[in-house]
Amino acid sequence: MYKDLKWKIPLILAVVLGAVWLAYPLKEKISLGLDLQGGMHLVLEVKVEKAVEASLDRLADEIKRDITEEDLEVDRVKVIFASRQINVRMVDKLDLPPVKTVLEKYPFFSMVSEDSDGLGLVYQMSVDQVTQIEQNAVSQGLETIRNRVDQFGVSEPTIQAQGEKRILVQLPGVKDPERAINLIGKTARLEFKLLDEENSLQQALAGSVPEESEVLYQRVENKETGAVTKEPFLLIKRTVLTGETLTGAEIRFDSDFNEPYVSLNFNSVGAMIFQQVTRENIKKRLAIVLDDNVYSAPVIQDEIAGGRAQITGRFTSEEARDLAIILRAGALPAPVVILENRTVGPSLGQDSINKGITSIIYGGLLVVAFIAVYYKLSGIIAVTALFLNIVLLAGALAYFGAALTLPGIAGIILTVGMAIDANVLVFERIREEIRIGKTVRAAIEAGFSKAFRTIVDANITTFIAAVVLFQFGTGPIKGFAITLCIGIAASMFTAVFVSRAIFDGTMSHRKLDKLSI
Repeated sequence: MYKDLKWKIPLILAVVLGAVWLAYPLKEKISLGLDLQGGMHLVLEVKVEKAVEASLDRLADEIKRDITEEDLEVDRVKVIFASRQINVRMVDKLDLPPVKTVLEKYPFFSMVSEDSDGLGLVYQMSVDQVTQIEQNAVSQGLETIRNRVDQFGVSEPTIQAQGEKRILVQLPGVKDPERAINLIGKTARLEFKLLDEENSLQQALAGSVPEESEVLYQRVENKETGAVTKEPFLLIKRTVLTGETLTGAEIRFDSDFNEPYVSLNFNSVGAMIFQQVTRENIKKRLAIVLDDNVYSAPVIQDEIAGGRAQITGRFTSEEARDLAIILRAGALPAPVVILENRTVGPSLGQDSINKGITSIIYGGLLVVAFIAVYYKLSGIIAVTALFLNIVLLAGALAYFGAALTLPGIAGIILTVGMAIDANVLVFERIREEIRIGKTVRAAIEAGFSKAFRTIVDANITTFIAAVVLFQFGTGPIKGFAITLCIGIAASMFTAVFVSRAIFDGTMSHRKLDKLSI
């Protein structure tokens, strides 16, 4: 067995040195969780009904286009949001039968009634389809917010669904809460709409808005006085292009005044639509609208090919950068509202860190003192294994980029106890073997081999429990589970492998008639 030391000792040294390299410097490699570092705690509610309404609007446009492609004359396709219905009105009664055939391609719609004059049909969206749209809105919203936060640069955020319509967001170490809220909460629905230049803006502002048009505003800030005004625009409601076709958005600076703007790139479909729109509307104005706010409305001077556009709006560099992040991450499928907004101060985190470190030191010293007194020199071997266990734990946490939370500190303390527990099992077995008259070498061999199965069984059951906690627990519970899982693996290595190597190394240099245990 002593021949094994030739590869065991280099392996132990490599593992320990690797852990030290990964963990150093500890403050830079291991980030702190929300409860230790401070930051933001947000609970958002997804307005799933808006996702259903948007889906109904989109489907109404599709249905109208499908009917028109069959050379059938449509009067209107109207959405009834309250009942989640679509009313299809035709010009000629004879067109109703072929319309029914067209609508068969939408199996999640069922006909509920026919207009009394025989010119219209009313279709309703199924409950299952509504539920699916709502669930997708939450899951897509979760992913979009995660993408935005990742680009914002927050270390170890917690972003997860909470109930059916809510999303929990925890952002440790955030220094600018207002900026984070603006970044997370924007719906970021990007639309390109043509200005309605045939109707009067003044009449629209007086209340006479054409049915196919709408009034939206551009926020204008006077850089000298700081005064903010709103400039109205009369736009055609129909959206000619949306942000769904975007492939990229990045901040740029113009060459004349060095002012920031956001450069947009479209995919092949978006580029084709944008080129067609600009070709057909030269000398007309095209408004760039984000969440019903006009950012700019330039005049189309010429056909624009290549799938490129830009958003200007007198931004600061930070505003332009955040807008680019939002557009790259994609629009939320439905608006979100903030139900809960709490900011955890760093003083609470520092107090928790100090108490956690104090508990680790006191607990560790008590365990070390007990083991050293009760098991004598063998206890020193166990203490050495315990120290290496903490080193390996720190290295693993740094490698996986785990955030240290208050429950995580509790997991480290529990790991300290479990690491010693494995040594206790081995030492008690060795004592039993010595009492029945075996030599020191034989007692050590038997002690490790007989205790091994018990140690494995105990650690596997704890590991399974930790995995379940990680899978189904929330953020703080996951922190506890991660440290516990890593600690179990490290304690198995140190208590069985390292301790055995130290015993074997001691026995290889001299023959012992009596073991200090």
